[in-house]
Amino acid sequence: MKKDKLYQIPDHVTDVILESISDGVFTVDHEWRITSFNHAAEEITGIPRDEAIGKHCREVFRSNMCETDCALRRTMNEGKPFVDTSTYIVNSEKRRIPVAVSTSLLKDENGIVLGGVETFRDMSLVEELRKKLDARYQVGDMVSRSPSMHRIFTILPQVAESDSTVLIQGETGTGKELLSRAIHELSPRRGKPFITINCGAFPDTLLESELFGYKAGAFTNATKDKPGHFAVAEGGTILLDEIGDLSAAFQVRLLRVLQDRTFQPLGGTKPVKADVRVIVASNKDLSKLVKSETFRQDLFYRINVVRLDLPPLRDRKEDIPMLVKHFISRLNRLRGRSVTGISQKGLALLLSHDYPGNIRELENIVEHAFVLCPNGQIESHCLPDNLRVLLRGPTTHAKIDAALQSVEVQVIMDALKRNKYNRLATARDLGIHKSTLFRKIKILGIELPKLDGRTQQKRAR
Repeated sequence: MKKDKLYQIPDHVTDVILESISDGVFTVDHEWRITSFNHAAEEITGIPRDEAIGKHCREVFRSNMCETDCALRRTMNEGKPFVDTSTYIVNSEKRRIPVAVSTSLLKDENGIVLGGVETFRDMSLVEELRKKLDARYQVGDMVSRSPSMHRIFTILPQVAESDSTVLIQGETGTGKELLSRAIHELSPRRGKPFITINCGAFPDTLLESELFGYKAGAFTNATKDKPGHFAVAEGGTILLDEIGDLSAAFQVRLLRVLQDRTFQPLGGTKPVKADVRVIVASNKDLSKLVKSETFRQDLFYRINVVRLDLPPLRDRKEDIPMLVKHFISRLNRLRGRSVTGISQKGLALLLSHDYPGNIRELENIVEHAFVLCPNGQIESHCLPDNLRVLLRGPTTHAKIDAALQSVEVQVIMDALKRNKYNRLATARDLGIHKSTLFRKIKILGIELPKLDGRTQQKRAR
């Protein structure tokens, strides 16, 4: 019996296929010079084929990974392919294009390596959709999935639109200044100054001149008028941070300013009208300070018009993966790096920590990791020693798995509640396929009502 001859696709047919696909494809020789460049590559980069061929690939793509973490270089060095590596290229209009890159060796019919081949897909639309999805969990520079933060995010537009005094309470490092800035940016005063002053950093006499300014001759060396922060913030917003540290005497002066909306510079004889939105913040519970009679009750009632309590990071650990991603993205932009994310073990270590310094501490940890792992993925060995010591415990793997599962359960439960247990809507909310959601619910042992949201709605009709 004769064996059928293996059909060989003619070269011109292969060229037609390469020209018809939507992914960019190019090949390089051992000197990293481009030897072929398909039509989609021209479309994505904006560079004609005849200009690209013969040039070094880094000259054409100007990617953030060209010099340090080139996937094609790793393929050529290690002899193995890489699939869907995320990076960006700079097109002919000097615009950054997010792409997903796959690489492989280019061999002839005898298996001799001729160079490398890379395909790249324009991820601009996916990135835009991702940003729209993330926007639901972001206000200003604050990101969160936790229900407690979402309650704040929900009312923030109304709070910003009003001109009422806002009291923000939360531990050090929870983001009180970021929340204040978000209120200002959402308010009608957004085009005017946003001024911050730490009330606990100055003695009374210096704080008074910082806030209200002084006139020439008010004291020795006061040779000319100096406007205070209230005058500089005219028409805008002023944040009085750590207001719980004010002395009893200065609390009286501030109360008068908030009541009359006027202030008097040191050495001045006439009060000055203040058109300023006031936000106050404290890392202490002011209501407890009122009970202990270290904070004036009348001042507390004056500033406690709208109160926002920021939860500590240990109470919203489901936000850690999103915050880490946010910090990595920002540091990549600032430093021109290409860190792609964090390993599961590294993330689990972050989830195991209680963060006495809150979000500020987490941000510092990520920045520390950037120093030790400037490219690729952040691994557990890049994290500070006080976190890595957890790896030496006898039940490390069990703790890591428990930490990851705990956060995953919390995120899924929050999404289910938001969508009234409609599983299809929940899957869309989480950006995953419904079968993936069902599998996770089963594996994690999440108990659901017998009727999901869609069935309940149908019965209600």
